[in-house]
Amino acid sequence: MDDLVRALYQDRAAESDTLAILVMESEPSKIHVTDRFNITILVIKDHYTYNWNVKHYHLQDKTCALYIIDAYTLQRALLTGNHRRLVEWLVHGKTVFDRNEFLHSFKQRMETFPIEERSKKLVLHYAKLLRRFEEGKVLYQEGHYLDAYNFMMHALHHLARLSVTEHGFYPEVTVWEQVRQIEPETYKLLHELIVGEDSVEKRVELLLIALEFAISEKTEVGSYELLKLIEEQSEPIMIQSLLNDPRVEDYRIDLELLVNHLVNKKLVTVSLKQSKVAGIYHRQYSVKRNVEKNLTSI
Repeated sequence: MDDLVRALYQDRAAESDTLAILVMESEPSKIHVTDRFNITILVIKDHYTYNWNVKHYHLQDKTCALYIIDAYTLQRALLTGNHRRLVEWLVHGKTVFDRNEFLHSFKQRMETFPIEERSKKLVLHYAKLLRRFEEGKVLYQEGHYLDAYNFMMHALHHLARLSVTEHGFYPEVTVWEQVRQIEPETYKLLHELIVGEDSVEKRVELLLIALEFAISEKTEVGSYELLKLIEEQSEPIMIQSLLNDPRVEDYRIDLELLVNHLVNKKLVTVSLKQSKVAGIYHRQYSVKRNVEKNLTSI
């Protein structure tokens, strides 16, 4: 069997643009992270025509999935969390080829989780947490309690990923097991929402209160990346200029909500600039001076 698996990747190891190859053989407890394939092979390229290329194979009595991605796509997937199984593959997979220790260095970077990468992931999950919370609150107020419950569940998942990231770890597929160990008070919110004896309406109501507190408490940590971006501007910035900045790409869809939230929290100030029409002004945004001082200590 090992020879058959090796035959699938050995030619790719000889290609000059192949950076690393790892193999993961799934155990019964890990079958969910390989989409029920017995063997997963991940080939990482320096540059690749396709962002994500997949091949399925049958080897004797085993099934195998081979994925080919480039290093940029790998990094983006870890940042956005759109492919959380990658974390499992990188952590538990066996390295069978590693050109110039690319994968070894990559894993070391994952373990240290540099602050610049962490802050990008924090603002992404904070913005999504805020979005789900606001939408869930409206549904609750309109009496759509089951829909509100669903949005609160999504909000909790983003809070969980935010909390894990804040503690310096990459969120894994089993993120709630991570949360249970490092932030039990957040884990308790999920437990109460799912198994609480109160009505759905009451459970959602209590969670709204708890999430509002959590959102407020984590505002500066969760929005650090955006606050820093605004603070770096030489003059107050308009919303379109913020939207055009490539650094907000991953949370652009929630950017306006996040900016208004920071205005309400008095972390961002609004100044008005006369437009071409009398009585109509452009809103411009800047970081308050006392917040600028605090940013260096976050």
